[in-house]
Amino acid sequence: MLPISQKMPRVLCIANQKGGVGKTTTTINLGTALAAIGERVLIVDLDPQGNASTGLGIGQKSRGVSSYDVLAGAAAHSAVVETAVPRLAIIPATLDLLGAELELSVRKDRALRLRQAIESLTEATGDDPFSYILIDCPPSLNLLTMNAMAAAHAVVVPLQCEFFALEGLSQLLRTVEQVRQALNPGLDIHGIVLTMFDPRNNLANQVVSDVRQFMGDKVYATVIPRNVRVSEAPSYGKPALLYDLKCAGSQAYLRLASEIIQRERVLRTAA
Repeated sequence: MLPISQKMPRVLCIANQKGGVGKTTTTINLGTALAAIGERVLIVDLDPQGNASTGLGIGQKSRGVSSYDVLAGAAAHSAVVETAVPRLAIIPATLDLLGAELELSVRKDRALRLRQAIESLTEATGDDPFSYILIDCPPSLNLLTMNAMAAAHAVVVPLQCEFFALEGLSQLLRTVEQVRQALNPGLDIHGIVLTMFDPRNNLANQVVSDVRQFMGDKVYATVIPRNVRVSEAPSYGKPALLYDLKCAGSQAYLRLASEIIQRERVLRTAA
């Protein structure tokens, strides 16, 4: 079980087996927002597409040591790359991750590789420790996602406001329960963030209502709107908060970061 500690970083994995729901966008902008309010944040890009790395302006030439190498046994601190955002760093991803599942499958500790790496990273960061580690998961419930959940204290679930949202959520919740029973008894759902919300769409409003009824206070109050500026930002290698701080999407992610910090304070007090 992973305890809540004042010295250890809080590890949150951003997961949903569906693609296109805003996982990477949420990871990048939540990380930036947390850094903006004074936290020291590390993003672990665990998606072979490497979109979180690209979205933070980390080119292929700067990915000498990647998350694949870390899973294979390289020291995690050797893969950390500082970004243009103060107090925000990333362990970048490469396409090598596509072969990680096959290579790790023969190892007894195959689902615990990332947890071990994060534990060693915490020991190596010394006087400038990370307070939050955010893991950007691939759009599938594979061994990479299992590693992320085994390493995490909690899961943040981006959920697109569309018809099949609850169906996908049910599958993810079953996976979280399986990981809790087999690998990580302390794993919890930190919260569900509703993304790509268009208030003009009746279906989107119905999805928001249904998810809140189904999951109660596990759903964050903050809803991320569908926003052109947020969609444009990755092509410039910037988080939306740097690309256009005043846009509706950026302001929503700042509110989400504040809400997550509030939940963290409650959890720490309860612990």
